[in-house]
Amino acid sequence: MADKYSRRKFLGTMTAAVAIDAAAGSVSAAQTQKSGKTRIIGIACSPRKGKTTATSLQVCLDAAAQTDPAIETELIELAGMRIDGSLAAGLPLEPGQKDDFPQLIPKLSDPSVGGIIIGTPVYFNNMTSLCKAFIERCMVFYKNSALKNKAAGILAVGSSRNGGQELTIQSIQAALFSQEMVIVGAAKPNRRIGATVWNKGGDITKDEFGMATAKNLGQRVARVALQLKAAAK
Repeated sequence: MADKYSRRKFLGTMTAAVAIDAAAGSVSAAQTQKSGKTRIIGIACSPRKGKTTATSLQVCLDAAAQTDPAIETELIELAGMRIDGSLAAGLPLEPGQKDDFPQLIPKLSDPSVGGIIIGTPVYFNNMTSLCKAFIERCMVFYKNSALKNKAAGILAVGSSRNGGQELTIQSIQAALFSQEMVIVGAAKPNRRIGATVWNKGGDITKDEFGMATAKNLGQRVARVALQLKAAAK
């Protein structure tokens, strides 16, 4: 029984699942590639749907889309999804346990995706447990390098201007380096490690500095994604 659920065997099984899911989505991927579009996906890792992290990430994605007509964007909110990080260790699902991560596999491994932007609130100077579980489940992409050479940017929302945003960004970046992603920060004039947003408890878009970093990050991810696509031809 222990061998049946060994981590190595689990990773092999999940790698096969990635290939199957990618093949299932090949029609839409081919259509996107034919149109010459490069997709940027935003992953909102707040347990609260439609709140400050999602709003900030949408600002980031809108800026990416405005960078070039070839850019398409999509916001995915993990709020309400069941994503168990322990499954990355090869543990089996409990009877009746729901797992929503598989539906994300074809989206993230789609060859037309040139960049991924992860957004998370800051909890105790680090990412949310939902964000950590998502990153751990991305172990499925590790073996076949499905995320290799995709641009990656990080957005963090804290309860104060210096509320652990940069520590959180660094923590996520460290994990994404293992996927051989191309890690980028916000473009000039900010030139920050990522987007650092301050949630004052009201309208998040009133944080002018934070919104500027979000827009600059979106622009930077889009430009690098296009450069990587051009270099791969």
